[in-house]
Amino acid sequence: MGGGRATPGSRAEDAHPGKVIRAERGKQGMTIAQLAEKTGYSIAQVSRYETGRSSLADVVTRRLFVDALGLPPQALGLAPDVPVDGHGRAAEVFAGYPSLPASMVRNLGGEDGEDAVRRRKLLANLAVTAAAAAGTPLTRGSTADRDTLIGDVLVGRLRDAMLGFGGGALPDPVRLPVELGRAMADFHACRYDSLSSRLPLVIRSGHAHSISGHGQHLVLAKAYVLATRLLVKFDEQQLGWMAADRARQLAEADGNALAVAESARQLAVLARRAGWHYEAMSIALAAAEAPSLREAGRDGAAERGLLIQSAAYSAARGGDADAMRKMTAEAAAIARELGSTTRLRDHGGGFSTATVQLHLISAENSTGDPGAALTAARALSPQSLPTVERRARYYTDVAAALGRWGRRDECVRALLAAEQHAPEETHSRPAVKAMVSGLLLSGRTTSELRGLAARCGVLV
Repeated sequence: MGGGRATPGSRAEDAHPGKVIRAERGKQGMTIAQLAEKTGYSIAQVSRYETGRSSLADVVTRRLFVDALGLPPQALGLAPDVPVDGHGRAAEVFAGYPSLPASMVRNLGGEDGEDAVRRRKLLANLAVTAAAAAGTPLTRGSTADRDTLIGDVLVGRLRDAMLGFGGGALPDPVRLPVELGRAMADFHACRYDSLSSRLPLVIRSGHAHSISGHGQHLVLAKAYVLATRLLVKFDEQQLGWMAADRARQLAEADGNALAVAESARQLAVLARRAGWHYEAMSIALAAAEAPSLREAGRDGAAERGLLIQSAAYSAARGGDADAMRKMTAEAAAIARELGSTTRLRDHGGGFSTATVQLHLISAENSTGDPGAALTAARALSPQSLPTVERRARYYTDVAAALGRWGRRDECVRALLAAEQHAPEETHSRPAVKAMVSGLLLSGRTTSELRGLAARCGVLV
C-alpha cells in the first residue's frame, strides 16, 4: 500500500465517528446490545462501526446513531437537518460505497515487464481464435493445448460482448433465463470451453434486445455477476470493474435485494484484489447490513453470510487475523442456523458451513499461517462442497498452503487432485500457472510436475 493512507487503527478522532459512538454509549451506560436494538443493526455490526472496521460514510447510518444516542448531528459530522430523497437516502451527500484511494487507480492501467508480455500474447491468441468468435466451442488441437487457451478465449469473448462486438445467432430473449442457467451449470462444473460460448451470447442478447421490465434486468445483472467472477479468476480486474458496476446498476434497476448485495460482494472482491483491504471490508459489511437483506428471509441471511465471509477474507489479506477469525465465526454461525442445505448455489457456489470452512483455508493462508490453513483443510471433506469448481478451489488452496510450507511433493499431489476434478480450470487459471512455475524454479522437479507444467502451458 502507498504511504500516507490511514488505517482503521491510526485514524484521528475526528475521522473516526465510531469512537464518538462508543464513548457516548459508555457515558449513557448503554450496552452494545441495547444500541443494536435501537439502530436495527446486529451486535457484531455495531461493534465493527465502533472499532472502525466498518465505514460510517453513509449519512443515513450516522443519523440512526445520532437518534439512538440523542447526540447533536454535528457530533457525527452531520448538518443539523440532512435532507433525504424519496428512498430515505441523504440528498447529494449519500455515499453507498466508500471512496477508493485515488493513488491506486493509476496503477490499474499500468503495463510493464511480464504483464505487458502476457497481454500482448493474449491479443495474439485472440487473433488465432477469431474464427471461433461466432460462439462455437474450441475443438481443434490437443486437449491440453486447448485448455491453456480457454482462459484467454473466455476473457476475449466476454470483453467483446461487453463492448457490443461479436457474431453468431443470439438466443431469443425469452430463453435468456434458461441459457443463463446453463451458463451457471457450466461454471459450477468448470466447463469453460462451453461457457466461453454461452455466457457472452447471453450478455449480447440481453443488450441487443434492450430487455426491460421486472425480472429482465435481473437476468442480465446475474450474467454480469458471473462475468465478474470469471474475470477475477483469470486476473482481468479492469474488465471486472466494468462488469461488476454494470451488475450493480442492473440489480438496482430491478430492485432485487439479493442481486444488489451480490454485486456489492463482487465490488468488494475487486477492491481486495486492488489492495484496498479496508475499503473491501467496508463495502461487504455495509451491504450485509442492508435492511432489504434482512427482509429477504433465509436467502437474505445466506447472502449476509457470504458478505461477512468476504469481509473476513479481506481482513486476512490486510493482516488482521483476529478480525478475520471473528467474522468467519460470525458467518459460520449464520450457516449453522440455516441448516445443512446449501443456499444461493449460483452465488459463487453457495453458502453453507462447508463453504465458510473453505474460505477459512484461504484466509488463514493469507494471514501467513499455512499450518492453520492446513488444519482448517483437514476439518473439511471436499466432497461436502456443492460444486466441482469449489472442490477444485479446495485442492488449489491446500496446494498453496503446502507450497508455502515447503512441502513440495504434497503440493504437487494437491494440484494433480485439482486437475483430476477440473482440468480446464487447473490448466487455464493464472494462479495455478504461477504456482506451477514457482515449483519449477524453486527446487528439484519430478516427471509429475513437468507433466503438469506442460499441460498448463508453463515452460519447463
